Formats: sequence, C-alpha cells, structure tokens
Amino acid sequence: MMKVILASSSPRRFQLLTTLGFEVLVMVPDVDEVQLAGESPQDMVVRLARLKANSVKTELNLSDLPIIAADTIVCLGDLVLGKPKNNNDAIEMLTRLSGKEHTVITGYAVKMRQHEKVGYEASKVFFRELSEAEILAYVRCGESLDKAGAYAIQGAGASLIDEVKGNYTNVIGLPVNKILTVLKDMTKADL
Repeated sequence: MMKVILASSSPRRFQLLTTLGFEVLVMVPDVDEVQLAGESPQDMVVRLARLKANSVKTELNLSDLPIIAADTIVCLGDLVLGKPKNNNDAIEMLTRLSGKEHTVITGYAVKMRQHEKVGYEASKVFFRELSEAEILAYVRCGESLDKAGAYAIQGAGASLIDEVKGNYTNVIGLPVNKILTVLKDMTKADL
C-alpha cells in the first residue's frame, strides 16, 4: 500500500484515494481560494492546487511521500461557482444550474521529491429542470455547503443530474485517472 499526503480537507478526495488502496495522511493547507483578476478558471484551479501542495510541502518537508492537492470549481458559462457561503447562496447557485449544462474543472498538483506535475480535468454536467421545492429540499439535506456549485454528485445531488460527459471522479473533486498516471510516472522516474 502506497502512502500519500493529501493536501486537502475534502472527505470525498480522502475516500477516493483510500478506496483505491492508498494510505492517506491528510494535511490541510492554508490557501485563500480566490480567482485573480483576469485569471481563467483553468489557470485558477491549477494555481490553487499548486499552492496547496507547496504549502504542505513547506510545512512538513516530507520529501519521500507524494503530495496530492486539488481544487474544484463549477463554471456556468463565464460565471465561476465555488462553495456557497450559506444556504441562500446554495439556493441561488442551484437555481442558476437548473436545466443547464455546466463544466466542472478540477486542477491537480502532485509533488514527489524533485518532481512536480500539474494539470486539470474538465467534465460537462447536465442538470435537469428543478422546481423550487426540489432545490429547497436538497439544500435542507445539508449536502450543499462545502461543495463547489452547491451539489454532490456522489450523494443526494445525483438526483439533480441528467447526464455527465467526461470523468465522473473529476466531478467528485479528484480526477483519479490523471492522479494514478502521474504517480506511476513519478515512481518510475525515481527508480
């Protein structure tokens, strides 16, 4: 079993990695998750993932363990939806997403010794038309507040979705296909 450091407080990322058989040490980075003026959503999530990985590496100096960091956002056209501030913000986000297609973008950074790999994955998600009652009921279930776009595809939020085009685990918050490939390449490079 490979041991990795997860630079994230996300229980969903932790669960994805442990399900894959990793022994996961969680270290929560202290990074301000804001979009810079003129920054594209793709550049933003990659920058934030790199900052998260660097902050953990700086704190711990554990050079032998791979550090995995990620940042996920929801984009509705040019509008970037992060985590809602409160229930009213969640209701507004879900109302905007109702009946529309949006893009979930997850930036990732993997660091191990002198190696670093960053990138992002994008998936399209299609919401069905939601009634006000459905939105309120979903927000009341408590799943919205710590999720980009105010929903969790792996939970009750699955009922809001008609279709996903692209990587499902990316929508959860970690494109495991990319992470596994990067870890494999990094461990080969260190042999």
